[in-house]
Amino acid sequence: MNNPALGAIELVLLLTVVLLWLWSVIWAARDARRRGKSGFLVALLVIFLAWPLGLLVWLIFRPRLREPGVGRFH
Repeated sequence: MNNPALGAIELVLLLTVVLLWLWSVIWAARDARRRGKSGFLVALLVIFLAWPLGLLVWLIFRPRLREPGVGRFH
């Protein structure tokens, strides 16, 4: 039962999951910074909660985007 094709498929699937996980951590951190929150803390949330649960938690509880120019001096 040592099929090289199955091993290659498993490797591709594993690599895909790892890349999706990494992308979601980076995206969540950038999204948090755009929304005025700590990107580092949100990245930790996404990393340490079972993926994709951490990403879903961020998507549900993330704050609204700040209005451009509100509270800033021009």
